[in-house]
Amino acid sequence: MLISQQSAYVLHSRPYRETSLLLECLTRDHGRLGVVARGVRRERARLQRAQLEPFQPMALDLLVRGELATLRGAEPAGRPLRLVGDAGLAGLYLNELVVRLTGRQDPQPELFDAYACTLARLAVPDALAWQLRRFERDLLGAIGYALQLEYEADSGEPLVAEGWYHYQVEHGPVACAAGATRALRGAHLLALAADRCPDAAGLAALRRLMREVIRFHLGGGELHAWRVLAAAMSRR
Repeated sequence: MLISQQSAYVLHSRPYRETSLLLECLTRDHGRLGVVARGVRRERARLQRAQLEPFQPMALDLLVRGELATLRGAEPAGRPLRLVGDAGLAGLYLNELVVRLTGRQDPQPELFDAYACTLARLAVPDALAWQLRRFERDLLGAIGYALQLEYEADSGEPLVAEGWYHYQVEHGPVACAAGATRALRGAHLLALAADRCPDAAGLAALRRLMREVIRFHLGGGELHAWRVLAAAMSRR
């Protein structure tokens, strides 16, 4: 199957054979694709390796056969984004999330749009933690694991902002005592549902919640980006 001018971002790349790269790309109409970029590691390659860096909106020409696609052409599809420092680490976290939690060749245009929007927000390094929580929420929704953020799981009653809840990954929020382990305020869950940035305590609580949910969907696994982010914070 030939695909022309497909909107895409490179999520990850690694050497493939002697002169090529194996890319993981997020495309708008075909989901995540494994793409072989042949010959780009040669000194005089027609397509330069620098053109295939993460965070750059691109239009790709691809030949898809089986599980992998072959890159036929690539060109910029917008202004390049420069993510440095904390924003760069946040961008790499987005990329690892997408690679680890999505399957190949599963079209999810809403996820592509959320990813592109989040990158643009990261380019203005303000409230990075909130941008990550929003993307985690949207990613989980796109892949069929949407969070229940507005109703109590057992009773079906609306969450109470002043109430406390324990979030059960496969069930939803269940009312609990204020001092319970991993208890969350209803206000924090409702803020995430309404796309409204909570206070610092709420952001910390939502970070813990998202780690728990993501770890569950990874089968108990960890993300490399979590360790990188923790190490960066410990040096401050």
